[in-house]
Amino acid sequence: MSGIFVHLEGSVEQVLNRLLDAGFFKTKAEAVRAGILELGKDYHVVKSNEEILDELAVAKMEKMQEELKSGGKRTLTLNEVRKKYPEAF
Repeated sequence: MSGIFVHLEGSVEQVLNRLLDAGFFKTKAEAVRAGILELGKDYHVVKSNEEILDELAVAKMEKMQEELKSGGKRTLTLNEVRKKYPEAF
């Protein structure tokens, strides 16, 4: 495990202290880690939760399309859905 020493002063130190005092973070290290992750998102080095969910949704849709094309699955008509799930209507 490696460590790092960061000297903060002025407005940056004030912001960090306010975040700690307000209870957003328990430690300075935790706040700095969160800030680094946010920078990663801003500079597109780290994916946001939304991007990850979008990628998962696209993968699922592609899989479903392949299953439909191969005949492994089929879509239901509205009447078939109503018969199968009457409590939904």
